[in-house]
Amino acid sequence: MDAIVSLLACLDPMLTPTLSRQFSRIALALLTMSGRVTMLGLSRWTGQGGSYRTVQRLFATVLPWASLFWLFVRTHCLRSDDVYLLAGDEVVVTKAGKHTHGLDRFFSSLYGKPVPGVAFFALSLLSTRDRHSFPIRVEQVVRDPADPPAVPPRHRRTKSPPSATPPRRGRPKGSKNTDKTAVPLTAELQRIKGMVQGLLQLIGGVGPLTYLVLDGHFGTNAAVQMTRQSDLHLISKLRADSALYLRYEGPYAARGPRRTYGDKLDYGALPERYLHQTTMEDDIETRIYHVEALHKEFAQALNVVIMGKTNVKTKARAHVVLFSSDLTLPWQKGLAYYCLRFQIEFNFRDAKQFWGLEDFMNIRPTAVTNAANLALFMVNVSYRCLQDMRQTHPECSVLDLKAHYRGAKYVEEMLKMLPDKPEPILVAQISAKIASLGRIHAVPPESLAS
Repeated sequence: MDAIVSLLACLDPMLTPTLSRQFSRIALALLTMSGRVTMLGLSRWTGQGGSYRTVQRLFATVLPWASLFWLFVRTHCLRSDDVYLLAGDEVVVTKAGKHTHGLDRFFSSLYGKPVPGVAFFALSLLSTRDRHSFPIRVEQVVRDPADPPAVPPRHRRTKSPPSATPPRRGRPKGSKNTDKTAVPLTAELQRIKGMVQGLLQLIGGVGPLTYLVLDGHFGTNAAVQMTRQSDLHLISKLRADSALYLRYEGPYAARGPRRTYGDKLDYGALPERYLHQTTMEDDIETRIYHVEALHKEFAQALNVVIMGKTNVKTKARAHVVLFSSDLTLPWQKGLAYYCLRFQIEFNFRDAKQFWGLEDFMNIRPTAVTNAANLALFMVNVSYRCLQDMRQTHPECSVLDLKAHYRGAKYVEEMLKMLPDKPEPILVAQISAKIASLGRIHAVPPESLAS
């Protein structure tokens, strides 16, 4: 308990003494408990001062989660000699009820289809040195009834009646050029923009951020403009069939505007001058191309990295098109930064598996927000606790961490029943022995003996 209290002491400026004490008990119960993580389950492991009503009151309290995340990450996780990226992604939690706040149908990549549930969008700091993701801001996705549905209904194709006058070819008379940098932002992009700008304002100059990494859903011009409005550069993925063009470098035609678009890129026969790396592994040839290309839907040129894979036996081909709005970003870093984006998926996995993101049964807006934020906050807490354990046991996992705290809880309750407290050396040996029960990676015998 004392270790958790000292670890969470950095949150005291944003919490009252009562909330700080309750928060520490809840965090310790999450590290100790087994079974489903619900308010009732938490109350069974919080001990004295953590009754079910206390847990209910904490979940019904509006907490400054953005500040809590930042205080903890800045105090325990950030390093001055590291480079950090900002990544964002959405996580879907299935729910069977009808009264949970924000309940809707969201597309789940795990199921491959839209499912009923709630969704949360999370921003995370990616460490390029430790290759780890730290959740730092979480908001629930609540759709406006006026927004289009997640999956548009299928309509039967009907032939349009023949027109008396055939449509004229070419550009309509009187039409004007549109400014591609002034595209309207969807409700989703406006929500993400507000989260990003709020986070940048909270961080201030402590951690300068340059890149925002998003998945292929945001490989659009509107997402690029949203990112640039926040003084960041976007790293994302384009569709595999995106029409990319080289910049025209030929002679001027002596009439009309200068030509902008040159040859269209053929993904099956890319020019060799753009090839930067070729590797072969298990009959799979990987070729990486780097080119500055244009897209007719984007307002500016794109820094594009194309990774093509070919099976030398079957001749089957596949390729991935990554891009960045920063034209000076080297292709090695662009590729590595986008690969780091997947670390946020491990945060979602741990939050669902260990910290209650999949288990919570709250239905009110504040309680749902607290349950999701608490689950992802514990991802950072567990990372910090594992750092201490891995100094002596490098292979420790989250299951080992929970087994350690559960064993310590059992020892604490057992010692309360003894009439005389044993010697400190015996207590340490008993604690080490019981804390090793249920671990995935066993403690070395010499550690138990000492």
